[in-house]
Amino acid sequence: MPKATETTAKPATIIAVANQKGGVGKTTTAINLGTALAAVGRKVLLIDLDSQGNASTGLGISPDMREVTTYDLLLGDTDLSSVAQETMIPNFYIAPSTNDLSSADVDMVNDPNRVLRMRKALTSENAVACSFDYILIDCPPSLNLLTVNAMVAATSVLVPLQCEFFALEGLSQLMLTIREVKQSLNPQLKIQGIVLTMYDRRNNLSSQVEEDVRENLGDLVYETIIPRNIRLSEAPSHSVPALIYDHKSSGSLAYQKLAAELLGRMQDNVTG
Repeated sequence: MPKATETTAKPATIIAVANQKGGVGKTTTAINLGTALAAVGRKVLLIDLDSQGNASTGLGISPDMREVTTYDLLLGDTDLSSVAQETMIPNFYIAPSTNDLSSADVDMVNDPNRVLRMRKALTSENAVACSFDYILIDCPPSLNLLTVNAMVAATSVLVPLQCEFFALEGLSQLMLTIREVKQSLNPQLKIQGIVLTMYDRRNNLSSQVEEDVRENLGDLVYETIIPRNIRLSEAPSHSVPALIYDHKSSGSLAYQKLAAELLGRMQDNVTG
């Protein structure tokens, strides 16, 4: 549990990792990007906002260790310092989830402030006092109330995009949702970037998708590409990030590069 001592600490940079399409690498990106940021000295919190709890499992948090969860953060009187728990990685914390989160949409439906719950939880004095540098929110694979909550609370949205034939299909709906949240609920929200995932250099389709995405989205697309890599696939079964499982694998090296590029973009935004 992080210590909440300084109420004047700088607010965290909050990044929602989102794509309504499943299986595109959201959780893998959230886990390994968070690990890479923690490795260079940033204090990071990963909020598992998916009822499947894969991010929690991938960071070694077994079901019996999830007594206080993101459900409690959203729908209870629990503050962030009580939900966040340490992982095996120094500087890296997680707010775990359980299947309880699957009913959150229904449980919040009658609350007129239902889309503001995550923002309230992450901007409270207690949350700021935890002094996280980065908060990553691993969103569910849908544009539901949980994802909207994440976007309302976030500084920006990071979109993992799988290198497949239908890569851009559905992306327009996500961009529209981001635009609507920005216009009506969170004027500061922006797209942090698009990250191409599961790139197979042996497959001409991957290079065609990359060319298409870069042509359509330009500088929004990160230079770093996450390859299709067996180590990235194996790591979750060992309940560790790929950067711990095999830090020299092509997937791990790509996420280290992605973290460096993200930090560079953040610095450019500060100085630009």
